[in-house]
Amino acid sequence: MSESTSNGPIQVFDQQYYRRFYTGRAAVHSRAAVGHLATAVVGLAKWWNLPIRSVLEIGAGPGYWRDWFSANRPTVRYMSTDVSAYACKKYGHVEKDISCWAPSKPYDLVVCQGVLQYLDDCDASEAIRNLKLATSRLLYLEVPTTQDRAATLDLARSDLDAYWRTAAWYRSRLRPSFNQIGAGLWSRPGQLLLYEMEGAPTLAPVALRPRRKAL
Repeated sequence: MSESTSNGPIQVFDQQYYRRFYTGRAAVHSRAAVGHLATAVVGLAKWWNLPIRSVLEIGAGPGYWRDWFSANRPTVRYMSTDVSAYACKKYGHVEKDISCWAPSKPYDLVVCQGVLQYLDDCDASEAIRNLKLATSRLLYLEVPTTQDRAATLDLARSDLDAYWRTAAWYRSRLRPSFNQIGAGLWSRPGQLLLYEMEGAPTLAPVALRPRRKAL
């Protein structure tokens, strides 16, 4: 039985969508909030000695991640993509659909924030396979689940026009290719050696990185 619920979104990512979810006090994410998140992700990568020289963003929207990297890590090679023709024209992204596209070469960091819930089960599964091909080191993934809708989301500010699936549905497709670290971060196998209490219980212990020193 499928773990997906709802008949799926009918959302159109046009000017009205961006006005609703990215302007005013009810905005889902602000430039400042995304800046804090980008600082944290890059800071953790540096702590783990994982170089971030290239970044691919899936579903770049208003371009807050790209703008942070441009201001704070200008030497990083950055590619921002979106499936929305409106967003690509207004914010300068490359129009790509992760459910049927993957880059020819992987990126050190891939950012996929608020994208997979808009894809049906087949396309979401294909997108996860393409995220594997796109990622050489770290994946930052944010996707709301059925449990989030029931207990976590601010329903007045959230876009509920989506495919609602369980966390188990996503994890079952991510785990063959990624190790879950926590806080939305997933690493490719062989990239990161964590202390046992730093990662998820299923984190594979094998790593190619040098051993870390205890304090």
